[in-house]
Amino acid sequence: VQLQASGGGSVQVGGSLRLSCAASGNTASYNAIAWYRQAPGTQRGLVAAVFRDGKTQYADSVRVRFTISRDNAKDRTYLQMTELKPDDTAVYYCNYQIVDRPSHSELYWGQGTLVTVSS
Repeated sequence: VQLQASGGGSVQVGGSLRLSCAASGNTASYNAIAWYRQAPGTQRGLVAAVFRDGKTQYADSVRVRFTISRDNAKDRTYLQMTELKPDDTAVYYCNYQIVDRPSHSELYWGQGTLVTVSS
């Protein structure tokens, strides 16, 4: 499984960006797809996730402002980010959790895309 994240860039406070995560390989048995982010000097943290049953989960800091969505036909997952703040500045990574055998799953990571929000 290979993941390619794109869509990052530089925006001003209040702006919007849409990140995209394109997957290739055998992703049919995914359990969850997530976006994480890591700012300099901090640990990587969960931003949003979408589960196989369609349920979503968001970090409190991005709830309402960010939306995760999935295009199953294209095997792409998006993160629509609005009302961006300087605190959203980070490298954003997409992640697939793939069930590869009973009671076991593997995590796959994309290479990351940088989002910079300036005031």
